[in-house]
Amino acid sequence: MVGEGIIFSRLPEALLPWYHEHKRELPWRQDREPYHIWLSEIMLQQTRVEAVKGYYARFLDAIPDIRSLSEADDELLHKLWEGLGYYSRVRNLKKAAIAIQTQHCGVFPREYKDVLSLPGIGEYTAGAICSIAFDQPTPAVDGNVLRVVSRLTDDETPVDTPSYKAAVARSLASVYPQEAGSFTQALMELGATVCGPNRKPECENCPCKAFCLACRQ
Repeated sequence: MVGEGIIFSRLPEALLPWYHEHKRELPWRQDREPYHIWLSEIMLQQTRVEAVKGYYARFLDAIPDIRSLSEADDELLHKLWEGLGYYSRVRNLKKAAIAIQTQHCGVFPREYKDVLSLPGIGEYTAGAICSIAFDQPTPAVDGNVLRVVSRLTDDETPVDTPSYKAAVARSLASVYPQEAGSFTQALMELGATVCGPNRKPECENCPCKAFCLACRQ
């Protein structure tokens, strides 16, 4: 990727102050409980943020922790999920909760490989949970992050290739600051708002405009 080293190294300094000042107030950002982060990330798959807010609150009211999720009636889970679609997500939530109860003594695992091994959790979700909940340098690379990076580096490589995604993850992991969770969320926030999809990016409001090659060119 063109200019990769310099551009990636400048991201934490640019993104963290911007994120702390401009981040959206979302219910799953009120704490760093891994169950809450996990639930929100699963709900946000294929679903808009505004639509998830109500579902998230109702789900936690009915099922406040991992143990209650592992013991939840399937009919209740289906009812709570009704309207979100992709019902395999909620079935895998329960399967993962049972695995946490039986294999991890009811405590959400901290190790990336253990999180990744849970049903329904892929690399993106495992990275998001481990960084946001535990401040680990584990990138959460999705379409938003890939789009941001491709613009920053003015790289025309197709972003949906596994090799490009892996390269982005490696580059981001190498520059993660101590505030790993905030850095992960800052990248998500930038890609969801200022540098959003299917529209012209708001370069004038971007904290990375000084070193974004696409903006420059």
